[in-house]
Amino acid sequence: MPKQKTHKGLSKRVKVTGRGKILRRRAGAGHLMSTKNAKRRRRVTGSATMTGLPAKAIRELLGK
Repeated sequence: MPKQKTHKGLSKRVKVTGRGKILRRRAGAGHLMSTKNAKRRRRVTGSATMTGLPAKAIRELLGK
């Protein structure tokens, strides 16, 4: 049986912490910042953790 390959597109977008949590970027921080108020801009900075079934599917795609 061949080895499972890492999904390279996904591995560039998410990070797995030491405890196995999935970190992702928040949506909406790419461009057009002048139309967003300061509270909204602060909210989209930083990363968010993923939980539940989507996180499980991502872990499988990454081979973790």
